Amino acid sequence: MAEEKDPTSVPLSQGAREEEEGRDPEDPLKSPPTSPDSSTRRACCFVLQSWVSKKFMTGCVVLFPVAVTFFVTWWFIQFVDGFFSPLYAQLGFDIFGLGFVTSLVFVFLVGVFVSSWLGATVFWIGEWFIKRMPFVRHIYSASKQISSAISPDQNNTAFKEVAIIRHPRVGEYAFGFITSTVLLQRDDGDEELCSVFVPTNHLYIGDVFLVESKDIIRPNLSIREGIEIIVSGGMTMPQKITPISPIERVARQGERIPLSRLV
Repeated sequence: MAEEKDPTSVPLSQGAREEEEGRDPEDPLKSPPTSPDSSTRRACCFVLQSWVSKKFMTGCVVLFPVAVTFFVTWWFIQFVDGFFSPLYAQLGFDIFGLGFVTSLVFVFLVGVFVSSWLGATVFWIGEWFIKRMPFVRHIYSASKQISSAISPDQNNTAFKEVAIIRHPRVGEYAFGFITSTVLLQRDDGDEELCSVFVPTNHLYIGDVFLVESKDIIRPNLSIREGIEIIVSGGMTMPQKITPISPIERVARQGERIPLSRLV
C-alpha cells in the first residue's frame, strides 16, 4: 500500500532553494526581501510616471483655451457666414467666408444707419413694437442692458463705473456697476446715493443697492474688465486693485465734480 504524503511537508531540494532565496520554508506566504536594484527600478518608474503625467496635464491646460477659442471662432464664422451664403449659392458664388465678410459689412452699415436721425427714428419705432410684446420684451430688455454696458457711446442706460461695495457683511466685498445716481432729500440735508447693480447670476440677473457715494470703492478698472471678472467667475481678477482718484475720474469720463469733492 502506497505511503500517504504529508501535504505540509517540503522537499529537501525545494527547502534548500527557498533558504537560498531568503524565504522561510515553514512560512510560504512570506515574501522575499526586495533587492536594491528592484527598489531603484521602482523609484525610477514612479518618477518617470509622475513626470509624464505632469507634462501631459500641462499640455492639456495650455491647449484647452486654445482649442475652445478656435472652436468658438470657427462656429461663429460658420454661423455668421450662413446668413448670406445661401444667397451667394443661388447666384453661383461658392466661396467660403464671403458670407462672413458680407455680414460684417452689413453690421457696419446698420451702425452707420442707426447713428443717423432717420435710422434712430426707425430703430425707435421697432423698439416700441418689441417692448409691447409679452414675452419678447423681457429678453430684449436684458440683452439691451448687456449690450449697452459695453457700448462705446456710453449712453444713459450703460454701466457708468465699476464699483466695489461692502456686502453682505463687514469685511466682505462685492463687485458691481454704478448705473445711476439719485439725490435723497432728508430733513437734515440732501444725500447723494449711487445705484449699484451687483450681478448674482453672470451679468443679466442681480440685485440693486443704493449706497452712499463716499462708501463706494471705485477701482482702476474699465467696464469691459469688470464684465470679464464677473463672467469668468473672478479668474481674470488682477493681483492688485487700486482705487482711482476723483481727478482721474474726470479725465476718464469727463464727469463734472464740484471742487469741494476734489479737495
